[in-house]
Amino acid sequence: MSISNADIAFVKDLFAGVGTLTARKMFGGLAIYADGVIFALIIRTGALMLKAKGALAQELAAERPQQFLQDGKDNRAVAMPYWTLPAAALDEPELACDWARRSLMHTS
Repeated sequence: MSISNADIAFVKDLFAGVGTLTARKMFGGLAIYADGVIFALIIRTGALMLKAKGALAQELAAERPQQFLQDGKDNRAVAMPYWTLPAAALDEPELACDWARRSLMHTS
């Protein structure tokens, strides 16, 4: 899947309440930044992923999202610190922004 202008507009609308947003296409996906700090990705499959570590990652895991697995050496899957945004947040900008702010608190 290739990232379209519509995909970029969607994430900018979804996360508009987070801060000054920028996006950068990279590796067939899209990196999403708030005030210069990366907090989310759209990966090649089109999945919107939120950066999370520690307690936030555990909380996201409890919501049953998928963790981003990348092909590593010897075709071994490497778990990356990104999780799919909970489905309810994809239609609720306020909820999406709450998750994003929490991601940014744990990222910076």
